[in-house]
Amino acid sequence: MTERFIYDVSVRWSDMDAYGHVNNARFLTLYEEARVAMFFIGARERGLGSFEEGIVIARHEIDYLRPVDFGEPVRIEMWISELRTAAFTVSYELFDDGVLASRAKSVCVPYNLAAGHPRRLTPEERDFLKPYAGVA
Repeated sequence: MTERFIYDVSVRWSDMDAYGHVNNARFLTLYEEARVAMFFIGARERGLGSFEEGIVIARHEIDYLRPVDFGEPVRIEMWISELRTAAFTVSYELFDDGVLASRAKSVCVPYNLAAGHPRRLTPEERDFLKPYAGVA
């Protein structure tokens, strides 16, 4: 069974477009906030701080299923849908008032910011990601 990291994200007035819905580009911001929580807060709670040293995004993919209005926080559920040696894919589902409103994926690459190049996942990072990938 694959674990999901669940995080509630507040919808800000500035996320809204002229039609009164969350702007399509702002979905990336909501997903980013949840992803950062997973790799900074969630990983740190398990004694892992290396993700804070650098992750870059190689690709985003979003499906918009219904508009999201200003109001209560949205719930974002995340898991790892692909785990490779030097990259992994975070999959998301965004729920607004309990209703699925969007699905997305982000290809993440561990990155050595100081040296300016991609790097491989460490064994500790892989161990953190495995439950979210359904890997024992």
